[in-house]
Amino acid sequence: MSKSLADNFDLRALPADFYADPFPYYDALRTNAPIKLMPDGGYLLTRFKDCEAVYKDPVTFSSDKKQEFKPKFGDTLVYEHHTTSLVFNDPPLHSRVRKLILGALVPRAISEMEPGLVRLVEKLLDEMAAKERGGGTVDLITDFASAIPVEIIGNLLNVPQADRGPLRGWSLKILGALEPVISPEQLQAADTAVREFLDYLERLVADRKKNPGDPQADVLTRLLGDIDGERLTHKELLQNCIFILNAGHETTTNLIGNSLVTLARWPREKEELIAHPDLTKSAIEEVLRFESSNQLGNRITTTDTEIGGIRMLKDTRITICIGAANRDPDVFSDPHIFNIKRTPNRHLAFGSGVHQCVGLSLARLEGRVAVELFLKRFPNYALKGEPEQAHRARFRGFSSIPAELGAS
Repeated sequence: MSKSLADNFDLRALPADFYADPFPYYDALRTNAPIKLMPDGGYLLTRFKDCEAVYKDPVTFSSDKKQEFKPKFGDTLVYEHHTTSLVFNDPPLHSRVRKLILGALVPRAISEMEPGLVRLVEKLLDEMAAKERGGGTVDLITDFASAIPVEIIGNLLNVPQADRGPLRGWSLKILGALEPVISPEQLQAADTAVREFLDYLERLVADRKKNPGDPQADVLTRLLGDIDGERLTHKELLQNCIFILNAGHETTTNLIGNSLVTLARWPREKEELIAHPDLTKSAIEEVLRFESSNQLGNRITTTDTEIGGIRMLKDTRITICIGAANRDPDVFSDPHIFNIKRTPNRHLAFGSGVHQCVGLSLARLEGRVAVELFLKRFPNYALKGEPEQAHRARFRGFSSIPAELGAS
């Protein structure tokens, strides 16, 4: 059975049960075809050692997606966005943008965000408790998990509060275009979202040029400046603002939602965490490993090379399966056991090497504060039926998590 799952696996034709539980497929691939040739000529990697090796060699394995995305997106704004943003580029553009963003995410700046984050989370907890008392059904995604990163990233770019409403919808549509296969309708929706996002950012950037913020805290003001005597082009500026809002939103929403669902499904670990909140940092790392928000990464070979004894020609597409690597039994003991005390826990949820997630410290902070305060307020919470899984291969999370808070 395991070999059959591996033999028949195709990222572009996933079976219906894959989305709820992809891990039997990942196990089968890692055991029987760890470097799996896909029908489209690319390779899927599921072993930790192979995935990490690719991440750590950005010269041989490029992040530039122009060649891969052109046939998929055509001459669309979606193509322009995904080939201009930080994540799908190599140096020098990647280095310039990353340096500008990192300047606003130094440890001191992250630490200074915590009091405001605590106030935001406490406010959301109050609102959820009031909603349940009033007879409403609480949804841990719409009422909690997705609301946190929208506010935090909105604050980083100093987006006016009244303008934040469309951000999540735009983000979901644009990131949805990164799935292995999309419909013409999905591409059109993503293209419309990029257009609307760009129209909004044109106005926001024009205003920020007239009224600059503090470059130590306002990422948009930083991006408008220069570093090492260089400035971003106008297109690079706008597209990387979209990237920051998207990247900081969806994966953190998934981290918080996945944390609360996983803890509910592993009650002994939940009780341990409630009794010992000092384990929250460790618990967040285990959620990142166990239910990685981002399941897939992509590279393309810049020269003829070899991975795990398999020869690959220049311009071969590589898919890194983060979700599989993070449950590799050669690296993690009992990988399918959720263990909030796991150590060491050297997962790949944030990638590795020069493309390691630029906002990882902020994501960890948001996850820790959200989960710790939620459990303190609602230790008896329970899922209300089955959460609704978002049917995505790349980004693992839920579109809806109905819950009973058990608030008194």
